[in-house]
Amino acid sequence: MVDSTDSLPTCHAELDTTGLYCPEPIMLMHNKVRDMQPGEVLKVIASDPATTRDVPKFCGFLGHELLAQSEADGQYLYFIRLG
Repeated sequence: MVDSTDSLPTCHAELDTTGLYCPEPIMLMHNKVRDMQPGEVLKVIASDPATTRDVPKFCGFLGHELLAQSEADGQYLYFIRLG
């Protein structure tokens, strides 16, 4: 996993959860990945600091790969390859 946005992966879908708090970002991620295929990359934008804990657990539990994550100015970015 990369903790930088220097070389961001190409994403197939984007989910903006800005302004939402736990558990809503993870619930929306569950819904979004249902519409995607294995190997596709989902970009998630969040403002909830709890996502720094929840997104890696989401990936580990469901077999997805967290390709990159970063935080800048209270905005969190995640790039997840579906397993």
